[in-house]
Amino acid sequence: MKRTEQVVFANGCFWCAEAVFQQIEGVQTVISGYAGGSVKNPVYRETCVGNTGHAEGILITYQPEEASFDTLLEVFFATHDPTTLNQQGNNIATQYRSEIFFTSEEQKKEPEAFRDHMEANNVFPNPIVTKLS
Repeated sequence: MKRTEQVVFANGCFWCAEAVFQQIEGVQTVISGYAGGSVKNPVYRETCVGNTGHAEGILITYQPEEASFDTLLEVFFATHDPTTLNQQGNNIATQYRSEIFFTSEEQKKEPEAFRDHMEANNVFPNPIVTKLS
């Protein structure tokens, strides 16, 4: 059985993000939900009000031998605007923030390096505001 890892990405509407990541070979499952908030088991209506602190996110279970973490990061940063705080397109609220919820200290290093590389090379016209948690 191949090894799997997990990461949670918040990059706007979770249904849109879910559809993108399901297409990547080596991604086993993509589950939409809420991450990073203070309320246990939040529901959509609570989250939309903005009082729970959650972001719309997707839990990705993947096989790193087939879908590298770098590949997932490339897709993550290419499929939303990581320079807008609490906004993706017409969706404006804290639940639409750009955030990566890593599951290990090793996994934290790659997004930091990836983000720093993009910043150093001016990939985006504005500073990246993606939070790492």
